[in-house]
Amino acid sequence: MMHWGYGYGWGFALMTVSMVVFWGLVIGAIVLIVRATSQAPGPPSPPPVAGPGPQQILAERFARGEIDEQEYHSRLATLSGGHTPTR
Repeated sequence: MMHWGYGYGWGFALMTVSMVVFWGLVIGAIVLIVRATSQAPGPPSPPPVAGPGPQQILAERFARGEIDEQEYHSRLATLSGGHTPTR
């Protein structure tokens, strides 16, 4: 008995799988190209939030009682670029 298609079975299966992979790659490439070219720019990012400045931190420390008035004024003068009083 002759086996029709003996040796051709894997060839047809490989051809079918390769065709599906080929068209999958083609469609995937088209989708990626369309997404890349049609993306609308998103909303602008908000500006970075600046933290408190050194004078603000010094004032908060003085308000909490971590430093006394003399030290507060001494450090404030240093931050301002003025002359620091000697002790």
